[in-house]
Amino acid sequence: MNSMANVVVIGGGVVGSAIAYGLAKIGGRGAGVVVLDEGDDAIRASRVNFGLVWLHSKGDGMAAYGFWTRKSCDIWRQFADEIRDETGVNTHYVKSGGLNYCLSEAEFETRTEMITRMREQADNDPYEARMIDRAELQRLMPRAQFGHEVLGASFGPHDGTCSPLNLLHALHAGLKKHGADYRPNSPALEVKPLAQGFEVRTPRGTITTPKVVLAAGHGSMKLERALGFDVEIIAERGQIVVTERVADMGILPANGVRQTVEGTVIIGSTTEDVGFDTSTTPQAGATMVRRQLRVFPALAHVRAVRTWAGLRTLTRDECPVYEASEQYPGAFIATCHSGVTLAAVHAKVLADAIHRGKFTPEIGAFHGRRLK
Repeated sequence: MNSMANVVVIGGGVVGSAIAYGLAKIGGRGAGVVVLDEGDDAIRASRVNFGLVWLHSKGDGMAAYGFWTRKSCDIWRQFADEIRDETGVNTHYVKSGGLNYCLSEAEFETRTEMITRMREQADNDPYEARMIDRAELQRLMPRAQFGHEVLGASFGPHDGTCSPLNLLHALHAGLKKHGADYRPNSPALEVKPLAQGFEVRTPRGTITTPKVVLAAGHGSMKLERALGFDVEIIAERGQIVVTERVADMGILPANGVRQTVEGTVIIGSTTEDVGFDTSTTPQAGATMVRRQLRVFPALAHVRAVRTWAGLRTLTRDECPVYEASEQYPGAFIATCHSGVTLAAVHAKVLADAIHRGKFTPEIGAFHGRRLK
């Protein structure tokens, strides 16, 4: 069955769905937006996510990434309330501030150098992150019981958390609410430029469209060259351990440990170069758990109930890539490993730029030419 659409978004994860949600809202009644989601055969980075909405370690070496992330963090509350009011789905977003614990003088010094360096790289500091000692940690979290090795942490006031599964659910519900055509189990098999527009071949037929957005994570690489793109997307495995539900520990989220609204504790994560292997390993789980036991010794009495592994979608400098095709106007690509953090700015600023067909200098800073 052949059909037509005003825009086809390839990728139904958090990145593609956020962009499609924004496009559907801009045009009204879906604006002819079709979203192609490969299904459970896809790598599914969006479903194996730690759930951080995180700023204070983003942008080292590329200040524009820090400003872009800060913009998203600043509007995440509005975005979360808006999508909850429209769909009834609560993303459980909380802007609590976030931490990265230091368990030695060397770790504290390294974090201090990083925070200082990022502030110096930005003319107008977007981070507002700072180092805090153990005494201030205890004042921030009076009920927390820290291990004796905890010397302090870096603290980012704009950091927070959400439920990544609820976020994805809310975006899909929002697509339906605004009349977009979300097609699960419908991968893009081929994208072909035409004299005017594009032809997207799927198992359910061919779609003709003047505009196509490639936001399929690792799946983008098999389609991108036909649209004039050459973006290298690197797979990096991250493993996570999840505990049973326990009483509120009174802790702020940290890069490595947080408690969910349901009461489970999530411990993570690894950074492994293993290709597309998504299996878990006991050694990695033990290493992650041992470190967090040094932070919170009481976790020794909590049972781990499951582990999972997922693949991040990284570029070589770990910053996003957004491009409008110079060879085939109307084609766009968007890829990043911070889909949850950047969901708000993708649904608003990036979707608006794609709708207008022109990227601002702010978005243009993320062109892949910087990596050549």
